[in-house]
Amino acid sequence: MIGWTLLGMLVTVLTLGICLPWAYCMIYRWEAKHTVINGHRLVFDGTALQLFGKWILWLILTVITLGIYGFWVGIKLKKWKVSHTFFAN
Repeated sequence: MIGWTLLGMLVTVLTLGICLPWAYCMIYRWEAKHTVINGHRLVFDGTALQLFGKWILWLILTVITLGIYGFWVGIKLKKWKVSHTFFAN
């Protein structure tokens, strides 16, 4: 987990934040792959492209509302993550 987080941070910094959705998806995929609940492994099927579109929308809404929408971005990100996480067979 530490290695994936460091890699995500490095890629995000080198791309000036453009690849942040990719880093999130990479880390979420690792978390799901290594999580077992009641003997069932989790699978994360979200993609960076899906998240990037939402990320742009959330950024625009945050700017339009002078930062107020920023309080909901964490909640929206969590909802997106949960909606793309499933039990593997």
